Amino acid sequence: MKYIIILPFILIFSSAFSQEKQIKKEKWHWNDNKVKQDTVIGYCQVLKVDNVLYISGAVTNEITPKGIASVYNDLKASLASFGATFENVVKENLYTTDIEEMKKFNYVRKKYYNKDFPAATWIQIQKLYMPETKLEIELIAHLPK
Repeated sequence: MKYIIILPFILIFSSAFSQEKQIKKEKWHWNDNKVKQDTVIGYCQVLKVDNVLYISGAVTNEITPKGIASVYNDLKASLASFGATFENVVKENLYTTDIEEMKKFNYVRKKYYNKDFPAATWIQIQKLYMPETKLEIELIAHLPK
């Protein structure tokens, strides 16, 4: 008889501490308040889960100071969509078809971080999604709790 009385309390207690079945996702896609994601390719520009921003790659067709600045300005807009800045960035992944050219213009990138650099990975690849693209950069950023 004791077990029958205790069982409802165990079930209530354990369900209170079980994990949620679905995570809460918030999306932003290039200032389009109606469409929060691209359904043709199948991605969103920024996905927020808890206090973490996962930012899809911003791209350019030219590895020049102007082209690199355009990528970081697009990333700046992505960060701003949830009130973040480059100070919130903890991880940067850079993909390029010409790593040596990117190294020459790294000073452009460094200005955006204001001497507070994230963990970073730079990879030279043969080709990106769009054949004319030469550089793509994605970020992970954390918002304050």
